[in-house]
Amino acid sequence: MCCKNKDNSFSDLGNPNQIWAIPSIHADINRLTALHDAIFDKIQAGDRLVYLGNYTGYGTEARETIDELLTFRRMLLAKPAMKPTDIIYLRGQQEDLWGKLLQIQFHPTPVNALIDLIGKGLGPTMQSYGICPHDGITAAKEGMYSLNKWTNHIRQKLRAHEGHDCFLTQHRRAAYTTTNNSNSNDQFPLLFVNTGIDTSKSLQEQKSNFWENSAHFDKMTESYAPFDKVVRGFDPAHKGLHLNCITATLDAGCGFGGPLICAQMSAQGEFHEVLEA
Repeated sequence: MCCKNKDNSFSDLGNPNQIWAIPSIHADINRLTALHDAIFDKIQAGDRLVYLGNYTGYGTEARETIDELLTFRRMLLAKPAMKPTDIIYLRGQQEDLWGKLLQIQFHPTPVNALIDLIGKGLGPTMQSYGICPHDGITAAKEGMYSLNKWTNHIRQKLRAHEGHDCFLTQHRRAAYTTTNNSNSNDQFPLLFVNTGIDTSKSLQEQKSNFWENSAHFDKMTESYAPFDKVVRGFDPAHKGLHLNCITATLDAGCGFGGPLICAQMSAQGEFHEVLEA
């Protein structure tokens, strides 16, 4: 079974009591803080909290948003029997863009690449850390030496905020639940992703489809074996909460004028409650 491949890119959530799934935040610190306040007392040992990517991007308070995520993690881990593996962070498009930014000096056309990254929402994130996007464009025009110096400057800015450099560069690609039936065969009720999947490819073959490919997700008419349901946290069209038998979209448009939600569900995919901030 492909899911049992020991790949640290994916999180096996097991069969938790409850799963709390939070979709794209896009640096909306006020909604994130309000949602954290609403769910803190509800989350118990044996639960899992899954963030579905796009923590920053477009919003102007990226640095404060990461601070809040790290603070809330520490608060949860102070609860009896809570473990670090109970809190999972998936990689979204914004986190992928950040990774590309740190490698921009190796791009064959760095000026165009940097302009593209800025236009896709990375500009406000950079500015929240005191990084000037225009300085990067200037450095890219000057050549490799200047661009290397500028990306080192970015890393220094991140390291000035404890935990931020690690947080922004280390995420899981996807997460899934695992249960056992009476025959002791593994079943995989839920797959959590950022944006979508290519249904013609296996889990290990998806690569950037998890945060770039929404077209296949929107056209799904049957379950993506071996998973019963795929849950995503970002819809490029921000059409809001949508649930059916084989997919679930949780993006209500946070960061674009809409609320931030948190869906509480069982490991088998039964939705129990949707909280909104």
